[in-house]
Amino acid sequence: MAPEKSDSEMTSQQWKEEGNAAFKESDWEAAVRCYTKAVQLCKEDGPEKSVFLKNRAAAYLKLGENEKALSDCSTALDLVPDDPKSLFRRCQALEALDRFEEAYRDARQVHTVDPGNKAIQPILARLHGIVQERLKLMSQTSNKVAKMFEIAFDMTADKEKREVALNNMVVLARENSGSQVMFKEGVVSKIASLLKLEKNEQIFLGAVRVIGELCKENLERTKSILQDLGVPWFLDILNCQKEHQVNAAQYCLQTILNTLSGLTNKPDSKPKPELCEMNKSEIETLLTCLLFSVTSRTLSGLGRDAIIELIMRNVHYSALDWASRLVEIRGLQRLMEVASELKEYNYESSMEITDSTRSLVSVCLARIYENMYYDRARQDFISNIDDYVKGKLITPELESKVRVVVALTSLLLGPLDVGNNIVARDGMMEMILVMAGTDDILQQKVACECIIAASSKKDKIKSIIAQGVNILKKLYQSKDDGIRVRALVGLCKLGSSGGTDASIRPFADGATTKLAEACRRFLISPSKDVDMRRWAAEGLSYLTLDADVKEKLIADKAAIQALIELAKTGNQAAVYGVVTTFVNLCNAYEKQEVIPEMVELAKFAKHHIPEDHELDDPDFVSKRLIVLANEGITSALVALSKTESHNSKELIARIFNAICSEPDLRGLVVQQGGAKALLPMALEGTEKGMRQASQALARIGITMNPEVAFPGQRNVEVVRPMITLLHPECSALENFESLLALCNLAALNETVRKRIIKEQAVAKIESYMFEDHDMLRRAATQVITNLILSPDLVKQYEGKNDKTKYLVLLSADEDLDTALAAAGALAQLTAVSKKCCRKVVDVESWQETMRSLLGNPDSGLQFRGVYITNNLMQSCKEVAERLIETDIMEILMALSLLEDGDEKVKKFALEALKSAEEWKLIKKPGAVSDEENEDDVE
Repeated sequence: MAPEKSDSEMTSQQWKEEGNAAFKESDWEAAVRCYTKAVQLCKEDGPEKSVFLKNRAAAYLKLGENEKALSDCSTALDLVPDDPKSLFRRCQALEALDRFEEAYRDARQVHTVDPGNKAIQPILARLHGIVQERLKLMSQTSNKVAKMFEIAFDMTADKEKREVALNNMVVLARENSGSQVMFKEGVVSKIASLLKLEKNEQIFLGAVRVIGELCKENLERTKSILQDLGVPWFLDILNCQKEHQVNAAQYCLQTILNTLSGLTNKPDSKPKPELCEMNKSEIETLLTCLLFSVTSRTLSGLGRDAIIELIMRNVHYSALDWASRLVEIRGLQRLMEVASELKEYNYESSMEITDSTRSLVSVCLARIYENMYYDRARQDFISNIDDYVKGKLITPELESKVRVVVALTSLLLGPLDVGNNIVARDGMMEMILVMAGTDDILQQKVACECIIAASSKKDKIKSIIAQGVNILKKLYQSKDDGIRVRALVGLCKLGSSGGTDASIRPFADGATTKLAEACRRFLISPSKDVDMRRWAAEGLSYLTLDADVKEKLIADKAAIQALIELAKTGNQAAVYGVVTTFVNLCNAYEKQEVIPEMVELAKFAKHHIPEDHELDDPDFVSKRLIVLANEGITSALVALSKTESHNSKELIARIFNAICSEPDLRGLVVQQGGAKALLPMALEGTEKGMRQASQALARIGITMNPEVAFPGQRNVEVVRPMITLLHPECSALENFESLLALCNLAALNETVRKRIIKEQAVAKIESYMFEDHDMLRRAATQVITNLILSPDLVKQYEGKNDKTKYLVLLSADEDLDTALAAAGALAQLTAVSKKCCRKVVDVESWQETMRSLLGNPDSGLQFRGVYITNNLMQSCKEVAERLIETDIMEILMALSLLEDGDEKVKKFALEALKSAEEWKLIKKPGAVSDEENEDDVE
């Protein structure tokens, strides 16, 4: 009952009573709020405050928030030592957190201070058994660890035995008991000493992986390791030419950041604010060290890429929200310095970079700029970039100008708005065009790349076409293939500025086909290196907006295979060109909705109207999809999906979704690992990218057995992407496909059904049951039919709502399949819930519905009707009496006597009549009434 006083007038004791009332009503959240108010109002530390805290701990335990319950109990025990209830609840929290030894300690203390407490005795016995078993296991583990240490850290032992010992240590470090023993036995210092001398790569890797596993989800160990080894130790391991070693060190550093912040490697993971605040100095130190190391002249290219990836993953506001701090400590200048690096300037002071480094910097800069969500922050970002550019151009050296143009290219491939802002400055584009017009190959190359990157906005393209086409044509005549291919891409990009509009041709007819043929020659030539081929792919990414080019390319198996092989290299610089080409071939780009009325209006106003090419009709697109799938595009997309760029992931998701639009290709997608690659893309990325990936997963879930398509834990993880498609902004097709996939998932098992309910999906699904669209209404009802198998949903239907009533109404729906689904749900519901049986006969039109079901010509619907009637009759005498009052009993009698009727229908009709007899509401023919029975005594 609501308090008479206002909230501000209530005392701590009154808040406690409110909390107790909420607790009795099982409203745990409300109980926590009330007890929190009581704690806040209680000024003195003493027994009263202890009561509030241990009560709140009880509510936290019910909510599964065991860490908070533990904290409250510990504080309560500081105020009132050895309080049995506080000890008991702390024991429960500790056990839930798998801290069994500490839980056993508290259980013993409860027994000591309150010997008559019967509730603690079974817990004490259980914990005693667990602790004894763990001691035994720990002893065995200690012996295993001792043997492994003896072999692994003996430099003179057999190499293979040492490798096996280290691999076993990695496995053991993943177990709580193993990691505890190893850490206690000083494995960290032993590994630090070992790696100073170890030459065997497998043993070295194993040792680094042990450190990574020890840091996982254990704050105390992580802080100790970080303090003992120091950040430079991890950076030294990162600084090598061996990819596996770099990956292991990168994993260690990410694991440390995860443990310090509460993040995990799952796509939808979020940091824990309290942990971030507690470990603020460690997180700051680690990220600052990584940022300052990015420009180290002694760092390997692979190591530099790994550091950029670490910054990129953690800087975003959805991760550690470190972007503003990065800008503040001049991190942008450092990243621009890396972006300006050229292999052609090979000095002792040069930074080593890989083919992917500059692409990674572009993505990293874009990720940082995403955090600049207010004007002042964006201005600071641009000012820092401006400072870098001015600092370079203030010197007269040609090298500085070249480096600025190279860095600007990376900027244009990342946060485009910032790049355009800088390029638009007085004299900047003129300087780039002058460099392109020189005879110096390096200047030509970097200027050409910058012109290509700058040609992304139509207002820029007009000025570049006017000034740059002749220069690009001249460069295309160069004897240097590197210049030729870049000039070719520039011409391709400018030539594609009409997009998919078949009526616009910036260049002469046939020019795009000639350009495509030139790109093809670069792409399939075995003498060309990966860099040449990736530029050729980028050229095709622009030209394939032309339907004629698409059809020629799809028929060219050598070119398609070359694109797929280029994708499989994992070269980050190649991602955009290859993926965009595939998007265009699949027609998976975003298409503007054409409204007939607007077309007519445009004609009247004499505006230009875009025209689709006849070769972009659905039949042609379908053929292209089949060719790509059979050529192995899925395996290429799986390789490319490892990119850190959300925009590239969106394009990959678009291709996957287009392939999955063909039902016959979905099995191939799953077989080649497509479903596994789609899941993280559906949970993290751009809004459109997540939608595309989710729809692809839904399409797979419709035609394939979910147990095959989404094995193991994946069939639970895929639920959330499906639910995201149940949104008003999604199309009816996306809604429909999501509902069909959810229907199949809900049929799998109770774990999946619980996840669907837990994700608050039921209300969204039910909203589609009210749709005018038959297919959406039917699909939503079918999902509910499968979800009703869950006791959790049955409880919802038993609550104070009209859910059951609406199922009764839908059972008489004009659409047969919808009626079958609703009646099926009602049949299952009435079989397990007496409350819902009462709700059925409270519906105003229940008799009409039951008559229409029992007399329906469809045998499936009739069977459901008689099954529901039988459930109602068996539920309770009150409901049975309501049935007897109607003509439904006569219908049941008729159904039971039909000679050619369905046997199942007859069976349940007879059962219903029998139940009526058992309730003594009807009697068998020929039976004597109680009043006439001669055996009755007077």
